[in-house]
Amino acid sequence: MALAVRQNNDCKESGTYLRSIEMRLEDLGYQDAFENFRIEHHFENFEIGRVISEHRERYMVKTLEGEFEAEITGNMRFNAKNRAAFPAVGDWVALTTNESDFAIIHSILPRYSTIKRQAIGQFGEVQIIATNIDYAFLVQAADRDFNMNRLERYLTICHSSHVKPIILLTKTDLIEEIQIKELVDRITTRIQNVPVIPISNETKEGYEAVHSLIEKGKTYCMLGSSGVGKSTLLNNLSGKILMRTDAISLSTNKGKHVTSHRELIMLENGGILIDNPGMREVGIADTTSGLETTFEMIVRLSANCRFKDCTHTNEKGCTVLEAIEKGEIDKASYNNYLKMVAEKTHFESTIEEKRKKDKDFGKMVKNYKKGNKRKK
Repeated sequence: MALAVRQNNDCKESGTYLRSIEMRLEDLGYQDAFENFRIEHHFENFEIGRVISEHRERYMVKTLEGEFEAEITGNMRFNAKNRAAFPAVGDWVALTTNESDFAIIHSILPRYSTIKRQAIGQFGEVQIIATNIDYAFLVQAADRDFNMNRLERYLTICHSSHVKPIILLTKTDLIEEIQIKELVDRITTRIQNVPVIPISNETKEGYEAVHSLIEKGKTYCMLGSSGVGKSTLLNNLSGKILMRTDAISLSTNKGKHVTSHRELIMLENGGILIDNPGMREVGIADTTSGLETTFEMIVRLSANCRFKDCTHTNEKGCTVLEAIEKGEIDKASYNNYLKMVAEKTHFESTIEEKRKKDKDFGKMVKNYKKGNKRKK
């Protein structure tokens, strides 16, 4: 499938160049904004490809000429201020290729969406999960490990990234029909305006509804813990055995990590799906707009609180607390909201602290250089 923009004089003379290239690029999610950026920044002599997998800063990029293993330029690495400046699965990049199936990435085209979380064990850093995503399948197993709080976290990440969420309730063949209905009711009572589809990877029940939501040229990703059936779902949607699947651990009743890296895969109906490793830790980052959307009712009511700086914990005249007493707001959802607000505040403070340390270090280096010049 064609993914790159490459000069072709014969096609240009016949007037078919742009039409044929755009149509093929669109199959992999290429949009007018990418093409405009390519022209404005004079990337006509570069190939344009999409990052389909990443392995420790080595990337596989799909282009018109095929798939290439790639690295970024030394200049990109030197100028990168953080991990977000490195390519991620889903990115469109400008690159040069050679006959040895190796490529050099020179630039990342602007992303229209970025799904990210707090990087585990890294002070004030963000980990990019995937980029240029249109829809996210939020996958939860119905028979075990169902966690509404975690589901709200995934929703918050999606809303902050401007990605449309779709909730998939898997392994429904392992529970009774009435239990499925109860779970769906729990979700829709606490989460409004998000599709909820119960499915079975064994019987394929619910798959027709999932297929109906997959559009040609649109990019989807899957977010969920290990063992909830993401790899089996991917295999079934693609019609191929693309990902290895393992049974649930009998000793822990938890999923085993099967997918070890992110990878972009083309589906038979033209949709594009990015598989992700299972995530048990979902630290939110840069989520002001995400929290406002996920907890819209709490945010809306807070505007009527007596105090502008109301924390919604013990203040008199707090409309949020009044709504909880009346049963208008789910208390578990409220507690989850407070927890994520505190987490967001802490994360922002660690970023600010990191910036201050970097700034102070920069000043120290600058003063040291000035001192050496005076001595000379």
